[in-house]
Amino acid sequence: MHASSLIAILLAAAAVAVPFPSVTVSQDHYEVLRLRASTTVDPTAVTGTTCTDTTTNIVFHDQNVAELAICGGIAGAITKCGGAPTSTTGSSGSALFQLNAVTAGATINVSKGRWEGCVRAARAVCPTGSFSSTCVGGASTGDVAFTLDAQ
Repeated sequence: MHASSLIAILLAAAAVAVPFPSVTVSQDHYEVLRLRASTTVDPTAVTGTTCTDTTTNIVFHDQNVAELAICGGIAGAITKCGGAPTSTTGSSGSALFQLNAVTAGATINVSKGRWEGCVRAARAVCPTGSFSSTCVGGASTGDVAFTLDAQ
């Protein structure tokens, strides 16, 4: 009899729960999570990834547009960085990518697929904010160092 009274008291106390603070998450956050979950990530595509400022606000759409703006634009049917630059940038809205060939005298000839894979791998390490990393390969000789910063 006493056990059932104790259970009734505990259940009554549990029903008077302290409300948790309301937390809202923007739809953009869910969109980014959904897009990232639908793509593969190869962690060996990059090396030396460092998160420089996790609080920097870089809009996901801006990052994607800037990603395809390197080398004067590699969107659409273009499959490689054209013009053999030793450095290049890609920018849009809040995002700025800066790329440099690591080996002296090398030029950037990264393919679109490799470049997108490098950005995904770096974002897997630093899901928010700005970062620096090195894309393994992607230059006539060696690797391509890159940063993503807010502009």
